[in-house]
Amino acid sequence: MVRMHLGENVNMALDAVWTHRFRSSLTILGIVIGITTVVTVGSLTSGLRAGIVTFFAEFGPNNIFINRFNRDPSAPGSLKEMKRRVILPEYAEYIKLSVRAVEDVSLQLYVTSETSGLITARVPGFETENISLVGYSGNAFTLQPREVKEGRVFTPEEAERGVRICVIGPLVAEALFPDGRSVGRTLSVAGTEYTVIGVFAEAKGGFFGQNGQDTQIVIPYQTARARFPTEDRLILVAQARPGMRDEAFEEIRQLLRRVRRTPAGADDDFGLTTADQIINRLDGILSVIVVVSVALSSLGLLVGGIGVMNIMLVSVTERTKEIGIRKAIGARKGDIIAQFLMEAVTLTGLGGALGVLVSVLLTLIIGKLVPSLPSIVPGWAITLGFGVSVTIGLFFGTWPALKAANLDPVDALRYE
Repeated sequence: MVRMHLGENVNMALDAVWTHRFRSSLTILGIVIGITTVVTVGSLTSGLRAGIVTFFAEFGPNNIFINRFNRDPSAPGSLKEMKRRVILPEYAEYIKLSVRAVEDVSLQLYVTSETSGLITARVPGFETENISLVGYSGNAFTLQPREVKEGRVFTPEEAERGVRICVIGPLVAEALFPDGRSVGRTLSVAGTEYTVIGVFAEAKGGFFGQNGQDTQIVIPYQTARARFPTEDRLILVAQARPGMRDEAFEEIRQLLRRVRRTPAGADDDFGLTTADQIINRLDGILSVIVVVSVALSSLGLLVGGIGVMNIMLVSVTERTKEIGIRKAIGARKGDIIAQFLMEAVTLTGLGGALGVLVSVLLTLIIGKLVPSLPSIVPGWAITLGFGVSVTIGLFFGTWPALKAANLDPVDALRYE
């Protein structure tokens, strides 16, 4: 009785693939495309999520953000949100006095072009529009510490007096002071001059690699309020006591509903979020993207699988006499099935390996061409891609393998 070992099956499968390499390469093209799509999308979304998680981690795990809109305060709200009443600075004091689970509350006023016109920062010989102007209360840097590369941040006393000073992001410093000396010099924003007292270190994480904090010009809250009295894009940052964030969140929500006289049963007319809530919403969006990409790539995998089945059926027909000879000298059905399944798995496995390789190279190229788009290749994407390709080989190779195993040896030997 003839028994085939795994190594012999692998060698025979590789020989069969190599003998018909052109036909095999066309057959696995759909698998390569499908696996490349899945792994590349998985890599890009994983990199994007890692950058955004890092970005929001800088916001502080115990901080709660109170905003008029359910989004970035510097971005325009929806038509429904625009009808909401503004967030008042007095709310900060109400929260500190009424919510025992809150340690402190800071204010951040975002100056936008919608209310203040085009905002441009200038120094003699240089200017940039790639900025955001924000007014911070004196305690804001305590609630959300930020690393300073050069100089310092302003003190609570300076913030209270409304001094015309600012701390700028590294991209602003690079655009306005290319010689690298910015501390102590002045810049003009929206017609007002400010003295630069510090430059923030490059922020970590961000959306598509870009962190909006790197383009900020931060001035004292009182200075911003005096200069832009009609600006209403105010966000409050409430820092909960350790272990009491959920309690603080609900107490703030109930307090604001009472203060703003929100009718019972009506939706909140303000935004209340934490960093991990934003990340959870983002995970939902990224999951949809991955599911859609998998659904689209499944078409390529289906085409590849059908191609594998077709080539394996052709292979069975071409090797009918060989199968008859093997059966005649004692090969069992299981040996024949194992041989042809191994050939199918080898075919799709090569397609999967090639698809993974292409996706890794594609991800690295995208990372080089678009540095602002973080991209990493997670192990789960590689494992999933290769595992799916092998599974396709097993699934679509089963019928041809069974057909080969069920051939009558006498008829097979007579086959011409």
